[in-house]
Amino acid sequence: MKKIILFFLLCLYSVVNNAQISGKVVDNNNVSLAGVTIIVKETAKQFETDIDGKFSIEASKNDVIILSYLGFKTKTVRVSELSNNSAIVLYEGNELLKEVTITNQQNKFSRKKTAYVAKLPLKNIENSQVYSTITDELLVSQNVNNFEDALKNAVGVDKLWQSTGRPGDGAGYYSIRGFATQPQLVNGMPGITNGFINPFNVERVEVIKGPSATLFGSTVTSYGGLINIVTKKPYKGTGGTISVGGGSFGFKKVALDLNTTDSSEKFSIRFNAGFQSEDSFQDAGLRESVFMAPAISYQVNDRLTLNFNYEVSGNKQTNPVFLFLNRLGPLAFNNLETLNYNPDLSFTDNSLQISNPTQNFRGEIAYKITDNWSSQTIVSGSSAESDGYYTFINNIFANPLDPTQPNPFFSTVGQRTDAETNSFDIQQNFTGDFKLGTIRNRVLIGVDYLETQNIDNSSNFASLNIITAQGQLIQGLPTNRNNLDFVLTGVVNANTNVNQNVLSAYVSDVINILPELSVMAGVRYDRFDYQGDKNTELDNATEYTKSTFAPKVGVVYQPILNKVSVFANYQNGFNYVNPVLANSVPGDFTSPLVLRSFDLENADQFEGGVKANLFGNKLETTVSYYNITVDNKIIGFGPTQQQDGKVKSQGIELDFNAYPVDGLNLRGGFAYNDSEILESTSNPLLVGQRFGEAGAEFTYNFWADYRFQEGKIKNLGITAGFNGSSDFNTMEGYPNVGEFILPAYTVINAGLYYDHPKFRVSFNVNNLTDEVYYKGWSTLTPQQPRAYFGALTYKF
Repeated sequence: MKKIILFFLLCLYSVVNNAQISGKVVDNNNVSLAGVTIIVKETAKQFETDIDGKFSIEASKNDVIILSYLGFKTKTVRVSELSNNSAIVLYEGNELLKEVTITNQQNKFSRKKTAYVAKLPLKNIENSQVYSTITDELLVSQNVNNFEDALKNAVGVDKLWQSTGRPGDGAGYYSIRGFATQPQLVNGMPGITNGFINPFNVERVEVIKGPSATLFGSTVTSYGGLINIVTKKPYKGTGGTISVGGGSFGFKKVALDLNTTDSSEKFSIRFNAGFQSEDSFQDAGLRESVFMAPAISYQVNDRLTLNFNYEVSGNKQTNPVFLFLNRLGPLAFNNLETLNYNPDLSFTDNSLQISNPTQNFRGEIAYKITDNWSSQTIVSGSSAESDGYYTFINNIFANPLDPTQPNPFFSTVGQRTDAETNSFDIQQNFTGDFKLGTIRNRVLIGVDYLETQNIDNSSNFASLNIITAQGQLIQGLPTNRNNLDFVLTGVVNANTNVNQNVLSAYVSDVINILPELSVMAGVRYDRFDYQGDKNTELDNATEYTKSTFAPKVGVVYQPILNKVSVFANYQNGFNYVNPVLANSVPGDFTSPLVLRSFDLENADQFEGGVKANLFGNKLETTVSYYNITVDNKIIGFGPTQQQDGKVKSQGIELDFNAYPVDGLNLRGGFAYNDSEILESTSNPLLVGQRFGEAGAEFTYNFWADYRFQEGKIKNLGITAGFNGSSDFNTMEGYPNVGEFILPAYTVINAGLYYDHPKFRVSFNVNNLTDEVYYKGWSTLTPQQPRAYFGALTYKF
């Protein structure tokens, strides 16, 4: 009888102390916030507000709940302070990416909110612009070890060039919507990514589609879009990971991620560091990277927050094989069969390295002026150096045996690099969220000043070696290909110091005419001041100042609020083209050199589509059609270039993230791009052809991750996926040259993992079928064959 009474009392105690609490989360304008994460502190319980901002949680009166929502300050509330149907108000603040540690998020590959794309905390479904997000969870699922593999998950992104580390434009090149793009945005600000980007410090990657000059200007964007790297930020709590890994081709890595918060929960610091190295799959080649990245956040009070993050990295590598095909005359080869290239040969030596020490910093003052207005002051800077040997394989020059015939031979040439690039940016943004009558306005007003400097003291060199693609020495010095002895021939020393700055002002307003209907309108004024090369007599002649306006308009209608939206947008892009010294007669190298100046290039995009977030956040998808036209486009290569082109690029894109059943996460996409040169007076043969930097017409990607939820194999996971593209003429866009087809390919990857709350063990196989494939842009570079990778991560 005593046991029965005791059991009854325990049950009564549980009922009294544990209750079902219901309520609603709103912002300071009493607008419901859907998707707010609610965690019961020191438990595994996690909840999320529904489409109307409502929640229902089971917790003890002594429990503490933590509410976290992107773009808003995290709030901690005791359950005892709540009553049923009470409203909890969250206030806007800085973007701390992980205010709390989320351990059981369901749709891991989806991120429906960002404060960077519109510089406002808009949800994806209410944003008229298309963007693709690669989450940290996806990078972990794939055991991604380099930035290039991370971008394979972005719909419509096709790699053109691997990172070379060379002066000026040494970052990788990717085609987005038919135009070459480099990753030049770090945490929403201009950042230099000239060498290897270590993915361990990447929280997520945002690929923002289409001309985005209205908010970001022209220096970090292309007409196809931009790539924003979001680094890891502090969060409230203590924890971290230690990771080690190894794999094929001498791959090894070690990484550390530590986070802690003081007792007042106002000061948080996060420290990331890592080392990674690997050899080439070819007969020579290497790459090494080491980095440190401290980040600090200090919440002074409810209105003021200070943030600072810094990353410094040291990178060194031998250049991957770049076989440059002749862009000035007929090709001796039209495909891989006639070239008969041996992809196992590197034509380089491990002593021919290029190093790229790089650093980026970003300081932010986020201040809540009133309940409706916020201020964000950002100061950022970057620097990168190129020091060493940049090499490539050249097929451009005349046939040494018969100058009248196409050149069937290659020569190893390159640069002794000694250069640095520096940038400094200061930006002030004011954001407001208020109502005029019944109409809600979310306003952004900003000014931006960007200053860049490029100093180059490099010298060109060339080898006398003339070789075939099979590595046979035809003419030149009796050198060992694995210990190349370069001879300086016709050395040209660079001595440049080029400076420029951009002063901009922009305004944007998202107007909710109805809860389901919103309009975005914005415009940017841009003043570009090119100060020329301070080390040449032509300094005054090359200086110029130009200004332009870049408008943007978008409309979003949600027939099913927060679930389905139909959108359309117009976006503008532009490009200031600096003057160059070139032959007075294009293509005639004997004609005198003259200073050639250019007008502003201008791009217009019209886009429309549908976004959906269905079945309780289990399916997120975007389908869009775009049409981009560029006027005053420069056509041609080097001395042949003329500004008489008009280019059109149109296509469709499908992007989806899904969580169909417990434990299964899916990510995939498909893109089709139709790019065409519409006009070119100087190169009429190019009219009707595909634009050279457009990449392949079709690209696709898919990834699946299934984690067992119950039983003895709980926490065991299986991953698999693929990515690929259609064939591509890497010489597209060059007249009188011919074609060289890079074949279509599909690369399959797979993996296994065991993810325990305290550790994770993973094993992945990349290029499972050992597909032989190439990438390039007037070049060809063989890609890595089958490779195995393993990793162990300890969590604390």
